[in-house]
Amino acid sequence: MGLFNKLFTNKEKRKKAEKYKIGMMKTRKQTLSSLKDVLRNSKKINDELYDKLEEIFIMADVGVDTVIEFISELRDVVEKENITKPIELENVIVDKMFELYLKGEVVNTNIRYNENDLTVILFVGVNGTGKTTTIGKLAYKIKNEGKSVMMAAGDTFRAGAINQLKSFGERVGCEVVAKEAGSDPSSVIFDAIKIAREKKIDVLLIDTAGRLQNKKNLMNELGKINRIIKRETGNNIYETYLVIDATTGQNGLSQAKIFSEVTDISGVVLTKLDGTAKGGIVLAIRNKLNIPINFVGLGEKLDDLEYFDIEDYIYGLFSDFFE
Repeated sequence: MGLFNKLFTNKEKRKKAEKYKIGMMKTRKQTLSSLKDVLRNSKKINDELYDKLEEIFIMADVGVDTVIEFISELRDVVEKENITKPIELENVIVDKMFELYLKGEVVNTNIRYNENDLTVILFVGVNGTGKTTTIGKLAYKIKNEGKSVMMAAGDTFRAGAINQLKSFGERVGCEVVAKEAGSDPSSVIFDAIKIAREKKIDVLLIDTAGRLQNKKNLMNELGKINRIIKRETGNNIYETYLVIDATTGQNGLSQAKIFSEVTDISGVVLTKLDGTAKGGIVLAIRNKLNIPINFVGLGEKLDDLEYFDIEDYIYGLFSDFFE
């Protein structure tokens, strides 16, 4: 049960995870608040206790299927280790959530940069998820890490998205390649890659439209964009990040399924995690789709986009209860 001790007794670790603790307050207070009382007031581990735990985690939007799997694994540990006191499940819950996310793999949330060449990051997601804002925040983050950044306004269907990206370009201090609203998105991306290469830019961040009304149109559009990126960048690996609004809960999982059918998703950016009581969606996305969370939005400031850390996340979920 080393992870429990690492998270909740290590002062350095707790300090590093403070932003998660603050950002995930709504999930703790509104949906996981009863967990501590349930574990500490229950007399024994039985079906009634498991039912209560199941309900708590479903309310946190871990997802029904994921919760059933989680509780099943919890039962196995209790039986194998002959655990009889409900309070001892605190440790087990923390460890099993950690294992549920990792799935025995080394999950790398870092950007895969192409050394000595252009790195392209494509952003997809429905309108309203915070996609354009996320691009601006990531541009700020990458620039502060010492790399040059350019943004491409590929959501040409919304003049507002183009103007918003230009505004972020001014705030961050990086160039934005854009055309008139209604232009062909692929032409914007073609020009952006060419300009970025000519100027020896390190990273190009590309916005895209987020309409799901017509899946065929969405598929065709993203297919064309992907072909252009592959053709113009050669054999370079590029990232495709799906932006999901955490406040939408299981709807976000449905969006992830749809977009994963039309493009290869390399990672997820989960926005507005600080504004929801449904923070368990992280585990549902990872478990159901096997896609890692790369970044999480924990506030509205430019520097409130954080690299995802599973240990910090779990600490953010449970910090109030196990201190």
